[in-house]
Amino acid sequence: MRLGEIMTKPARTVSTADPADDAFQLMRLHRVHHLVVVEGKQVVGIVSDRDLGGPRGASVRRGHTIGDLMTRDVVTAPPDLTERQAANLLRGRSIGCLPIVENGKPVGIVTITDMLEILGEVVRRASTDARWKPVRRMGKWPRMADRSARH
Repeated sequence: MRLGEIMTKPARTVSTADPADDAFQLMRLHRVHHLVVVEGKQVVGIVSDRDLGGPRGASVRRGHTIGDLMTRDVVTAPPDLTERQAANLLRGRSIGCLPIVENGKPVGIVTITDMLEILGEVVRRASTDARWKPVRRMGKWPRMADRSARH
């Protein structure tokens, strides 16, 4: 599966000049935890609800713009990246989301939550498949790659 198939689109975006309080309200309104920061149509950062202090972070946001609080070293991905490659990126960089960029423009976003939903669906399907039986070896469950190799 490719990220273009699972991404949330469009990506919610804000500008570096936007007030931090406005961005936090946008997150609450749309029930999201990440906003892609753009200048023009170019991705320049990412801002999370944690960056903005969360629900009790009014003092963090007061008098600040997105440019003051955003993460500038943003990792992006193309829509044709596989979910396995995306999972490796998210885990390897300890990040919570990947803005999906095509032709230099943000077209969507994939979050850890999206990836966990895919994992949940894989596990659900596997548990209803009569041919699939998990086998414990020496007190540990086999890796996912070992499980799929049996089919």
